[in-house]
Amino acid sequence: MLLDQYILDCEKGKHLQKNGIRMKPGSIQNYKSMRRVVEIFCAAKNFEIRIVDLKKCTMKQFLTEKRYWKKFNTQLSKYMYKDCNHFDNYVGTTFKLIRSFCNYLNKEKGIDTQQLQKQFYVVSEEIPIIALNPEQLNQLIYDKELEERLPLRLKVAKDVFVFGCTVGLRVSDPMSLTQANLEKVYEDYYLKVRSKKTQTFTKVKLPVYAIEILNKHKRCKPTLLPTLHLYTFNRYFREIGEMAGWTYQVNKKRQKRGIGRELKTFVKSKPYRFCDLITTHTMRRTAITTLLNLGMPEHMVRKISGHAHGSKEFFRYVQYSQNFLDQEVDNVYSKLSEIKINSARKST
Repeated sequence: MLLDQYILDCEKGKHLQKNGIRMKPGSIQNYKSMRRVVEIFCAAKNFEIRIVDLKKCTMKQFLTEKRYWKKFNTQLSKYMYKDCNHFDNYVGTTFKLIRSFCNYLNKEKGIDTQQLQKQFYVVSEEIPIIALNPEQLNQLIYDKELEERLPLRLKVAKDVFVFGCTVGLRVSDPMSLTQANLEKVYEDYYLKVRSKKTQTFTKVKLPVYAIEILNKHKRCKPTLLPTLHLYTFNRYFREIGEMAGWTYQVNKKRQKRGIGRELKTFVKSKPYRFCDLITTHTMRRTAITTLLNLGMPEHMVRKISGHAHGSKEFFRYVQYSQNFLDQEVDNVYSKLSEIKINSARKST
């Protein structure tokens, strides 16, 4: 099967990205997931996949294949939305991967699809950023009462969480830090990391509380911090959020064909709480938004986070930060209004 050959070429490094770098394991896994979705769909709906070289096709052949690809698009969309209950982002990602595979066929296998893959619409939605505000991060770092109430396993998880919320690394990076990533310059400590995803090098000065966390877990070898499965960390982080009192309701919505739908928890279909939505991704988001919210210039935050200039993902953090600033401005002018009223009363 051509798709199997494509995935194998990616794994062996025969097919490279546009910048000449080998495809990351996570990206290859996405293609494998796409292949599994298509295989299950074909088996469930008795649909046969065919790829025809249309380099010297007649108009009749072209129209026949165009109808076929349109039918494939329609039925696969219906299957993913209705039968599998997937949302726009997952469906859009699947179709984006199919289009990329067809581009590979055109450029490297000489199979001309006449750009019929463009019939696959790549839909997407912006999922709201779940990040701690500076007050919540401060609570995790300095609230001794909360620290005493946590069992040992959650104390360990909290240390990892706080460290991740400080350095702004991607999820895969904090779990693989070693002594080689730590550099001491006089009395200051720096964390040096080359991102697994983008190969971007960052060097971040560590605050005192982050150094204390590393010292607390010196026995962890070969890594600087304790390592657990991501699922376990996610569960522990949510328990910490619940014990910290972050149980206020948060609406969780996802889109199907551009129409928003509110999601409920599996337990008695209750609305989501803030603590229910905390994951390992929250660490990086918190670090970036905290730096932005507290006034660090965008280009410096990008240097720490490893985002490229003009990154759409980073712009989402800037928007999130702007909302925070807007609230603070409203608070200031609200206080200004009260001062005016009080002074007017005194003059009378």
